[in-house]
Amino acid sequence: MRKIAVAIALTICGLVLLFTYPTSTGQTMAAADALPVALPPNQSSLSSGRVSTPAPGAPNTSTGSGTGGASGTFAGSTTDTRYGPVQVQISVTGGKITAATALQVPQESSRDVRINSQAVPILNQETVQAQSAQIDTVSGATYTSGGYITSLQSAIDKAHVG
Repeated sequence: MRKIAVAIALTICGLVLLFTYPTSTGQTMAAADALPVALPPNQSSLSSGRVSTPAPGAPNTSTGSGTGGASGTFAGSTTDTRYGPVQVQISVTGGKITAATALQVPQESSRDVRINSQAVPILNQETVQAQSAQIDTVSGATYTSGGYITSLQSAIDKAHVG
């Protein structure tokens, strides 16, 4: 009889511990919520939950002045991901990538905004450092990273960099 009472008590303790274990469901990350989503310099509004973009026509291209290589701003193709479109723009000076900006990223939910507000700056920085589309995906933002890399490669191809 004593063994049965101990087994029941241990089972109840185990269930209490299991149900009181904190999980990420329903919780928000206060630090991540405070991060702003950076808009490209010429963008100032949101449209349909996505960053509005200039007309995706021909990129602004001009030749470098004596430094060699292409110079200008080049927008990659828009890549559809599971959570929404991703589009990257690069600035090139003298054949080198000087800046990368995400023109479009999924922003349909607060979770999308939270994830991409952390992932996009990392992807932008990696692009400038790598000078190519050979960058790592950001953990937790796999779909955005994949779309970013595809659009980035398109922009690089347009710029004839690398």
